[in-house]
Amino acid sequence: MLAKTKNFLDEVKIELGKVTWPERREAVATAWVVVVIVALISMYLGFCDLVLAKIMRFVLS
Repeated sequence: MLAKTKNFLDEVKIELGKVTWPERREAVATAWVVVVIVALISMYLGFCDLVLAKIMRFVLS
């Protein structure tokens, strides 16, 4: 069991060495894109929820 775990961790280390990591500037820019898209989708869904809630109140009253 211990030998398998050590072998696995050795392979993980080798594979992580092959990864091309983004530069800090690129990672920050990508993160901001994600934040903006999430904010826009949240506003859209909030607006849809508000409109549908008003329609349901009108229909049920």
